[in-house]
Amino acid sequence: MTSSHLADFRAELARLGLDGFLVPRADEHLGEYVPPAAERLAWLSGFTGSAGLAVVLTQQAALFVDGRYVLQAAAQTDATLWQRHHITEDPPHAWLAATAPGARIGYDPWLMAEEAVQRFTDAGVTLIATEPNPLDAVWRDRPGPPLHPAEPHPLAFAGRASADKRADIAAALRAAREDAAVITDPASLAWLLNIRGSDVPFTPFALGFALIGADAAVTLFMDPRKLPAPTRAWLGNGVTLAARAALPGTIAALAGRRVRVDPAHAPAWFARALRGAGATVSAGMDPCLLAKASKNAVEQDGARAAQQRDATALCRFLHWLGTAAGHATELSAADRLLALRRELADFRGESFPAISAAGEHAAIMHYRVEPATDRPIRPDELYLIDSGGQYPDGTTDVTRTVWTGALLPPAELRDRFTRVLKGHIAIATLVFPQGVAGPHLDAFARRALWQEGLDFDHGTGHGVGSYLSVHEGPASLSRLARTVPLAPGMILSDEPGFYAPGRFGIRLENLLLVQPAALPEAGKPFLRFETLTLAPFDRALIEPALLTLDEIAWIDAYHARVLATVGPALPPEPRAWLAGACARLAR
Repeated sequence: MTSSHLADFRAELARLGLDGFLVPRADEHLGEYVPPAAERLAWLSGFTGSAGLAVVLTQQAALFVDGRYVLQAAAQTDATLWQRHHITEDPPHAWLAATAPGARIGYDPWLMAEEAVQRFTDAGVTLIATEPNPLDAVWRDRPGPPLHPAEPHPLAFAGRASADKRADIAAALRAAREDAAVITDPASLAWLLNIRGSDVPFTPFALGFALIGADAAVTLFMDPRKLPAPTRAWLGNGVTLAARAALPGTIAALAGRRVRVDPAHAPAWFARALRGAGATVSAGMDPCLLAKASKNAVEQDGARAAQQRDATALCRFLHWLGTAAGHATELSAADRLLALRRELADFRGESFPAISAAGEHAAIMHYRVEPATDRPIRPDELYLIDSGGQYPDGTTDVTRTVWTGALLPPAELRDRFTRVLKGHIAIATLVFPQGVAGPHLDAFARRALWQEGLDFDHGTGHGVGSYLSVHEGPASLSRLARTVPLAPGMILSDEPGFYAPGRFGIRLENLLLVQPAALPEAGKPFLRFETLTLAPFDRALIEPALLTLDEIAWIDAYHARVLATVGPALPPEPRAWLAGACARLAR
């Protein structure tokens, strides 16, 4: 099927006089999760991961993915049609410049940020903005755009009124001598206006665009059918509603104005249109990103409550799993966990597709079980479950790796698991000066692995939203991350891992909340992490001989907290199981 799609697409490119085209896995908001109408990369190649880019030439086609998706890309794409490349080790702009020098390469300016476009032009690639997207002309059964209603996000969960947020953003624009800012990130839109929706899977977004002025006035560009009367009333008089079709005209009216556009996250169309209209483009970070990432007190309390509620479902699942090995499959296990979460108050859905991976499948970092790949969870092997939930008071994301047998796990597995756990503890217990950024901390999670010549090919942690995206910027714990200083109120994951391709995978993930650290002797402000997630680590896989006394004390204290907090909410049998799972480590 994908061979005919590729052939049809090449014929359309030839008709347009293009030598090639860039097909990112993106929609017009450049987010991780996209509506079905934006799954162009999956339709063309068969690859269904949440990040990637294809370069289609007359005689060659190449798919570029990061380390999370290397194995998945190999499994889902036809090797006779597609070359597969690691997007970091062999960047697409460098590959294209070397493979097709002088070629005319089209791109959709709605699907790529200006920074991404610049990387290709800096490499000497001739890019041509092409509208409409030529792939849409050959995707004949392409779904229509989502039209789900936008809904108010109450102050009991948001913590601050939209008018106050808009005033803060407007003040920042005035301080930067900017007349307006373009808001293209649906998470920023949701945060700024205190609305949520269901236009994309796993993330409560109502897709649209906004323009906020230095006077705090907002124009919201969204299909009127998505704005029922209660939502219009909730938005209030400070927000002017406009159809998406009004966007080009509004941009054209900004001639002579100075307008902020995020070069890393906004579609390149906006900067092109503003310059064409005679406006000055001020390249700068989306003004909502940092404010959104630093949760207020209400959002922090909501995160704690959501994590505690979610933990009851996960602990019930882990108890069930102890009796299910040999009877459950990856799919049935994922279904069981989802069913347990559905019993929780205010559960609104998964925050991403659960990664339910047994044995060799756990080595595929973002493995997604399907009926064709489903297999039993067998006794005496590793099983990895990475999952999360969406609740109006918070978003969860947690990973545990467990041993499914009654016998002692092999020494190799205990060694690798414990080294990953040591890295997890190293991050969780860090105290660091204010101004430090995620790239400065990433190595702490790898030290115990590096000492044995081992590593993992993904970042240590990502930001998490407040009933928003489970992957939130701008801060993250990664060598490749931007140097955005961590700030109080940010929620980040702590998820080091280790993966042996074709054999097993290990990942251990909790969510952490950045807090001020009370250090009376410090001459400047310091920060620390508060662990939010509550679930036991598999004691059968821990090798105490590899741990320091401080690390053992941390595990024992964490397990005691899990038992005291989650135990009372569990039925008798899971509660008894949790007591054993949280017992002190033998020293």
